Amino acid sequence: MRKNIAILASGNGTNAEHFVHYFESHPQVSVALILTNRSKAFVLERAQRLGVPAYFLTKEQWAEGSEVNRLLDEYHIDFVVLAGFLARVPDNVLHRYPQRMVNIHPSLLPKFGGKGMYGDRVHEAVLASGETESGITIHYTNEHYDEGAVICQKRCPVLPDDTPETLATRVHALEYATYPQVVEQLIAQL
Repeated sequence: MRKNIAILASGNGTNAEHFVHYFESHPQVSVALILTNRSKAFVLERAQRLGVPAYFLTKEQWAEGSEVNRLLDEYHIDFVVLAGFLARVPDNVLHRYPQRMVNIHPSLLPKFGGKGMYGDRVHEAVLASGETESGITIHYTNEHYDEGAVICQKRCPVLPDDTPETLATRVHALEYATYPQVVEQLIAQL
């Protein structure tokens, strides 16, 4: 039976696009929906170009959750992937997807996680701390930012001459190479 993924994204949507391409000819999994909490998020343009239904929901709609749930139901969503999504998922959405909602974070949690820690902020903190490695953490989503059970971590070196941009490039490469495959494995277990 075919499984449908919804992707929640707040920004550019590079991970969302990578997911769409990864699953576009998959016999059992498809990206059926993209939701965003930012009206000008470039992920909306990507979704249109890729032919994936996408919706912007206001801050109030996210906080209340019923419209989110309605869309997830309408598109028969089985699994939810957070990909650069910066809002907290409301409990009435979160609890409908136990062990079926995941997030990716651009560091080795529990280091450099939590509310407000995303994108270049994470990479800047890693560099400022003098860490010798960074990476990604894929984890289940729960009621707290970046505190869900860890599913997978992948590491990369932090080089002496790194900038937030050069470190981000290596971390993004890990995201693209790992996140869709991990989601595919989790969905296969449903």
